[in-house]
Amino acid sequence: MRKILLGVILIAALNSHAQSQMELTAQVVARAMAPGWNLGNTMEAGNSNHNFTNSAGLASETWWQDTKTTQDVIDYVKQQGFRSVRIPCAWVMGHISNAADYTIDEAWMNRVKEIVDYCINADLYVVINQHWDGGWLENNIADNSKKVTNKKVLEACWRQIATAFKDYDERLLFAGLNEPNADNQAATNNLIEYEQLFINTVRATGGNNAQRILIIQGPSTNIDHTCNYMAGKLPVDPTANRMMIEVHYYAPWQWWGMEEDASWGKVFFYWGSGNHVTGSQHNATHGEESYVEEQLEMMKKNFGDKGVPVYLGEFGANWRTMPAGENQDKHNASIKSHYQCVVQKAMEKGMVPVIWDTNYRNRPSMTIIDRKHLTIYNTFMMSGITEAVSAATGLWPVTHPNRQTDDSIYNLQGQKVGDPHQAKGIVIQHGSKWISR
Repeated sequence: MRKILLGVILIAALNSHAQSQMELTAQVVARAMAPGWNLGNTMEAGNSNHNFTNSAGLASETWWQDTKTTQDVIDYVKQQGFRSVRIPCAWVMGHISNAADYTIDEAWMNRVKEIVDYCINADLYVVINQHWDGGWLENNIADNSKKVTNKKVLEACWRQIATAFKDYDERLLFAGLNEPNADNQAATNNLIEYEQLFINTVRATGGNNAQRILIIQGPSTNIDHTCNYMAGKLPVDPTANRMMIEVHYYAPWQWWGMEEDASWGKVFFYWGSGNHVTGSQHNATHGEESYVEEQLEMMKKNFGDKGVPVYLGEFGANWRTMPAGENQDKHNASIKSHYQCVVQKAMEKGMVPVIWDTNYRNRPSMTIIDRKHLTIYNTFMMSGITEAVSAATGLWPVTHPNRQTDDSIYNLQGQKVGDPHQAKGIVIQHGSKWISR
């Protein structure tokens, strides 16, 4: 039955949190995390002028968007059917209280913790990373002259982050970087060294970090580069089956981000089978459904099929206002098709698609959720995601009117269990499956 009338948002994989489940493998957790949502333009805001200073402070959370993150915001994200949240984070870029030893500002660390806790309270998986962070490392992966210093900074930052979060359970994952710039084998070899340091540093902090799932990034998080330069060359994790690899999907440029026609090509307003407009010069000529399939299948064969799940940490396309003479309805349908295609194909291949969301309420934008008003800003993107999840899993997200307060336990037939102590086997509570023994 495709619709489950149990008040669940999306039924998660076997996932009881009465006690920590650090023994869960990356493959199991990946299935439970999809689809994911990015708290974009928020904890990563700033510029490189703030590097190695404490000049950004807590105010930077609303520099690039206007809404401070609250439990209500995260609860609303959960209600839409998302099962994980990625929190892009800056650390070096404006949140270093002592540049001599790269001490992360305590108030900033605590604010990141608050937001992580919002996600844990909502029973969501959550990923924190070291985002672009002023480019101190991501822009200098290939520069061997900076390697010694950069390793000291990377080790200091991740030692502090990992120590602060070492008691969190399996719902928290660490991602070492974001989009490390590497476009050849030599630069990728440097990247692998940095990622090995990230893994070693986190594991050495002990606690739950000994088994925590860690996410490494492919070179430039580009699928072609990752398959060409990193397949078979991953860093070594002393804990088996606790690694994912991250790539991003923004393609083709003419469709997702190009703002105006150029001498070499036109902006693509229309994407996907059935969405082209006769007579328009702005139909996509490449990069449509078959390309999505080829790219994701390449990642599956090189990594997913070899035990390293693929974390599609960002993807999206700008929703635009069509100029005179173009077809807004067909553009809207193209947006829906793109989101549906990427999410569905990724989930069918065991990947975690994570939608980029900016909270920017004007066009062009990649905003789905209006965090200020707790409404859906882009129904085309959201409906594409929802239909993709239904097609990929056979489950339809249904909002329970009392989901915040209903502690009832149900069996898999949808029957409420009267006495929770009598519940045995797989049961459902708060939208998650778990095993009662």
